[in-house]
Amino acid sequence: MLIGFLINPIAGMGGSVGLKGTDGVLEEAIKRGAKEISGGRARKFLKSIEGVEGLKFLTASGKMGEDILREFNVPYEIVYSPPPRTSAEDTKKLCRFFLNRNVDLIVFVGGDGTARDVVEVIDSKIPILGIPSGVKMYSSVFAISPEKGGEIIRAILNGRVSIKDGEVLDIDEEKYRDNKLDIKLFGFAKVPFLEDFIQSSKSEYVGEDEEEAKKNIADFVVENMEKDTLYILGAGTTVAKIGERLGVEKTLLGIDALYNGKIVGRDLAERDILELLEKYSKVKLIITPIGSQGFIFGRGNQQLTARVLRRIGKENIIVIATPRKLGELKKLRIDMENGDFLKGYYKVLYSYGRYKLMKAE
Repeated sequence: MLIGFLINPIAGMGGSVGLKGTDGVLEEAIKRGAKEISGGRARKFLKSIEGVEGLKFLTASGKMGEDILREFNVPYEIVYSPPPRTSAEDTKKLCRFFLNRNVDLIVFVGGDGTARDVVEVIDSKIPILGIPSGVKMYSSVFAISPEKGGEIIRAILNGRVSIKDGEVLDIDEEKYRDNKLDIKLFGFAKVPFLEDFIQSSKSEYVGEDEEEAKKNIADFVVENMEKDTLYILGAGTTVAKIGERLGVEKTLLGIDALYNGKIVGRDLAERDILELLEKYSKVKLIITPIGSQGFIFGRGNQQLTARVLRRIGKENIIVIATPRKLGELKKLRIDMENGDFLKGYYKVLYSYGRYKLMKAE
């Protein structure tokens, strides 16, 4: 099988530093101490297919592919040499080489923006598979994790996958940083589908029943908040309803912190959260899963790193979700570096004082 392989080296760099993406703000991300993460995600994928025969990769030189591929015993060919600082145009140029060489599959490491760049060139001519490495991955073209991506490759070789249409969604990152969620359908891609290995597209839920459910959850949370405890509030409309109930301004898509009903930190980066954890001894974290996907960590909240979450403690994590959102989920998901300690069961608050036990894996 001939695989076109590309890495977006800057994908996801804005996550832990609170920039909600990297488009147009790479220099600011670097200034804030952001580190490249795509290489590590690519290594996990490639390690999961070590020893698999019958694979050859076409790729670009440097960080877009060659630097990682040469660490593994796999045949590869360089078909494009990008500049040291890569851009979306380099992704598109590399994809044109893949198209001309008639590869069987394109595997890319990145986020929704990378998926959009790939599909802009490929359209639906060649199946694609995303290895998640961005800040937000709302499109249904991504493997659940790098390791699941490797299992999909094995399944393709064994004839155990079907090809389905996957939605490629993208958001306006400037609006996203301004606390506005503007998701648009960019197009469709052919995706190798294996049940429970490819994520669904993110869903948004609206309606009177949905708002009433969020209100009931918020009422219960607020009425049971402990005094002299730092509450870290995750992203999403369900969590934002808690801020509304308290009469404080909660950022819709960022991580905020409350202490005794007052905001003590807004739109926090990993470093900000760690500073707060040094100051406050008692802490609770409130989060909600991504609709239709079930991710509680590793998608859209990379500020909540393993280092942060170890300090908070799994026992201090409160998961909330409306009945409609919960009804679409078979399980909760975690896709983050060194996050195995977070796996297991969580009580999910879905109404006033009502919980459902769900497994996170």
